[in-house]
Amino acid sequence: MKNFRKQFGGQLTDTLIKRYGQSENWKEGKFQNLEDTGMSISFWDIPKLLYRQFTDKEKREPATPLPIAPFNKASFLREGADFNYIWYGHSALLIRMNAKTILIDPMLGPNASPIAPFKTKRFSKNALALIDDFPEIDLMLLSHDHYDHLDYDSIQKLKNKTKNYYVALGVKRHLIAWGIDPGLITEFDWWNNTSYADIQITFTPSRHFSGRGLTDRAKSLWGGWAFKSENLNIWFSGDGGYGDHFKTIGRKLGPFDFGFMEAGQYNEKWRQIHMFPEESVQAALDAQVKKAMPVHWAGFALAQHDWTEPATIFKNTAKEKGLEVTFPKLGVPYTLSETQTEAWWPIR
Repeated sequence: MKNFRKQFGGQLTDTLIKRYGQSENWKEGKFQNLEDTGMSISFWDIPKLLYRQFTDKEKREPATPLPIAPFNKASFLREGADFNYIWYGHSALLIRMNAKTILIDPMLGPNASPIAPFKTKRFSKNALALIDDFPEIDLMLLSHDHYDHLDYDSIQKLKNKTKNYYVALGVKRHLIAWGIDPGLITEFDWWNNTSYADIQITFTPSRHFSGRGLTDRAKSLWGGWAFKSENLNIWFSGDGGYGDHFKTIGRKLGPFDFGFMEAGQYNEKWRQIHMFPEESVQAALDAQVKKAMPVHWAGFALAQHDWTEPATIFKNTAKEKGLEVTFPKLGVPYTLSETQTEAWWPIR
């Protein structure tokens, strides 16, 4: 029960709300998207959606657990590469850039619905144990506070090897509640930027929402992360629906050598907060991404589509539109120049 309560994170206070209210993105008592955004789910839709979510799992989950390669420290920390990365499914990414190790949205826990009566199980087993072999984390980045991105158990295993945290505005309170030193945490509003190890890091807008309970919806911000060094420009889109902000990001910060693009867990009823794969490809083109890979899939079944559908559609759409793409295998280190074009997932 103690850990169940911990799952909700830090509580809102009048002091915090006053501070959040200083953001130009805080309006009418909550953070707002740049354009009108909502979900078209009626009361009558909920029973059917819940039924499919927890019972109708054929094709929405792999027939057998997805393997994750063991952490290869020598390969990941190899010298001479400007940029290395490892994908662990969904949006969890371990990056090596300018001789620094950066961890993005490290949800490696087994359940993306820890407060729900039914589990949303990870497609892979024992992912949390991978953290034991991780090197020291110079910087952890958190895009928003949803359970499939900010995981209590993962944070607990990581906190003794993480040196700094850059997080969306409002997420700091959760980390403090979980025992993280406040002095290690920096919060970012949209377009805030700073230099870290000669990497210019910018928090970019997305079209989404936040919240871990019934009373804190949109009480912290959401977004993506851009990384610009002397030689490279990388972008992690974060969660969100398609919108005009992609062209703005490309105009302000692009072109990008590489983009991690959200492309899974979509549904017509919540299209404005999660892109369909076709939209994800277009968003990459809008933002001037030269090479892209889809994320936010191969981790959990949080929507009703087949688990392989995001990658298959992303791959086919990118070919039609002339976007270079890659589909890394889980746990395998890649450099920017290494491309995995062959589908490792079953083609239906």
